[in-house]
Amino acid sequence: MTETPHPEYDKHADTLRRALTAITERGYWSAYPESPSPRVYGETAAADGKAAFEAYLGGDFPLDQPGTGDRVATEASPFGLELNVRYPHPGVDELVAAASAALPAWRDAGPQARAGVCLEILDRLHKHVFELANAVQFTSGQAFVMAFQAGGAHALDRALEAVAYAYAEMTRHPGTAGWEKAAGKGDPLRMTKTFHVVPRGVALVIGCNTFPTWNSYPGLFASLVTGNPVVVKPHPRAVLPLAITVKYAREVLAEAGFDPNLVLLAPEAPGEKLASTLALHPAVKIVDFTGSTEYGDWLEANARQAAVYTEKAGLNTVVIDSTDDFAGMCRNLGFTLTLYSGQMCTTSQNILIPARGIDTDQGHKSFDEVAAGIAAAVGKLTADPARGVELTGAIVNDGVLERLDEVTKVGAAVLESRTVEHPAFPGAVVRTPTIVRLAAADTATYGREWFGPISFVIATDSTAHSLELLRATVGESGALTAAVYSTDPAVLDAAEAAAIDVGVHLSCNLTGGVFVNQSAAFSDFHGSGANAAANAALTDGAYVANRFRIVQSRRPA
Repeated sequence: MTETPHPEYDKHADTLRRALTAITERGYWSAYPESPSPRVYGETAAADGKAAFEAYLGGDFPLDQPGTGDRVATEASPFGLELNVRYPHPGVDELVAAASAALPAWRDAGPQARAGVCLEILDRLHKHVFELANAVQFTSGQAFVMAFQAGGAHALDRALEAVAYAYAEMTRHPGTAGWEKAAGKGDPLRMTKTFHVVPRGVALVIGCNTFPTWNSYPGLFASLVTGNPVVVKPHPRAVLPLAITVKYAREVLAEAGFDPNLVLLAPEAPGEKLASTLALHPAVKIVDFTGSTEYGDWLEANARQAAVYTEKAGLNTVVIDSTDDFAGMCRNLGFTLTLYSGQMCTTSQNILIPARGIDTDQGHKSFDEVAAGIAAAVGKLTADPARGVELTGAIVNDGVLERLDEVTKVGAAVLESRTVEHPAFPGAVVRTPTIVRLAAADTATYGREWFGPISFVIATDSTAHSLELLRATVGESGALTAAVYSTDPAVLDAAEAAAIDVGVHLSCNLTGGVFVNQSAAFSDFHGSGANAAANAALTDGAYVANRFRIVQSRRPA
């Protein structure tokens, strides 16, 4: 049986082929330009996108899906902007029933048609990337350029990457095969075998507040392209970016001749705990979640009927042994700690430095001088409010503010956090990073995650001791990133060995324009699935292959 090409597949076949090449070559490639420049997107694109975003504010979000009763409005912008978008509040059983009914025709369409339609959804979202970026900015607290890049272009790249991996896995085998086996003197045994890609069932994506699109798109599109209808449950404070996503996905599905209920939005009322209700529904067979360790662990333990993919919390660690570019190291780490006020799951928290200091291109630096150098770099980036807020963005929730208050009681501040008035948004909640000095014995403090603009410089006995602490803390609590600075190849090798043992991605001697808390689609893996911080990687074969099964039929030839 030969799959009939779908018009959307033909339209996007070149993009898919290029993505398939990119995931094998692992070099730089991006399908969606990350610069919001008018030279790239046109003179009116930014204004048109902002106007489209503003048209949603204070109104009923235009989404026609089944089971809708009342409406809910739960978002509060970190920038102080009044959002008050009201979303349809559907019933769980109606959502799941509608999604289930949409599955058979989508399954039977085959991998090519599904890939083509998914790429058309991404193309439609790309056409509305400024609209999407504004929604990400004002719900997550990211500054606009970061929202455009991470919440728009890079999120689309990660989605395309997931589609490419899934397509490769689905087409690893032929759709049909002829089988022949000799049978002595008689005629050979001949069979015709057909292999069907069968989706697991309804998929659930549980969105997060900080990166509502970047963290949700891989699971959403990995499930959809493998034949599973997807229910998208946004974080209550970041509904709009995923509502826009669902809106355009449903439009494309309907235009392509498929049931738009293949993608559904599930906003929740305050205190409803809708994610848990959906995650335990018997028809839900896949769950994707980004957020707290506590809830991720709960999902893994309780959503037993589903394949559960979680990205949780960890202790991202930097080991500083020596450097041949002290100024570059400080600048690089300063940017890492400042970007989005440290509200990234990849931002470094624990910076391990020998108490005796380190050797640098500027001579020996004491522990205090190293700490002061990093603090000065952060201070320089945040000194001018107008420029600083374009890096820090705004604080996403009260929990971050509570931790900033709590951390003042646990150690001596090398750099204190400051309140900053945002020049464009008077209601924005902005705090600069703090850096706190600790001793190696203070494991009760640095052995837990302090999500937000909080990091620790920790005095260790030696670099070997630092690596021991990396192994111990990451081995127990997990991490998504680790970094090392050293001019000694033996130290770099030892750090790499430690990173392999605890399953964390390692960056070495970053002093330029590459930062430990940023990763590139098609080249860098995000999370490894090899430690407690995440049970899956974005994106590899394991992330997509368990979202479908192969069911065969065979007949005598």
